[in-house]
Amino acid sequence: MLTPVQDLLKIIKPNQRCISALQAKNEIEKNHGLLIDVREPSEYKSKAAAIAINVPRGLLEFKLPEIEKDAKRPIYVHCAAGGRAVFAAEQLTRLGYQNVSVITCKAEEVSQTF
Repeated sequence: MLTPVQDLLKIIKPNQRCISALQAKNEIEKNHGLLIDVREPSEYKSKAAAIAINVPRGLLEFKLPEIEKDAKRPIYVHCAAGGRAVFAAEQLTRLGYQNVSVITCKAEEVSQTF
């Protein structure tokens, strides 16, 4: 039997650090964290935060280790509505990144905040 995505999110999300766009902005200004937009390139091009790096969810595990080799650097992930970002955070943690946060608002709010 297949597990619905919403059921998986209910299991995974409580284990992730979830914060607002404003909290992420305040933290990034202090800790020089990395903002990763895990949406598809076409979504990213339509409206993105100025400091965000686009690494689509499907390529994240392959691309991010090339971009950021420091497992302790704070990483903030976001997507259009939060689902992909939750899955992205889980995978980054599995890869060994130690300070991953999910921005839990819509992409429009992230682009307006940063």
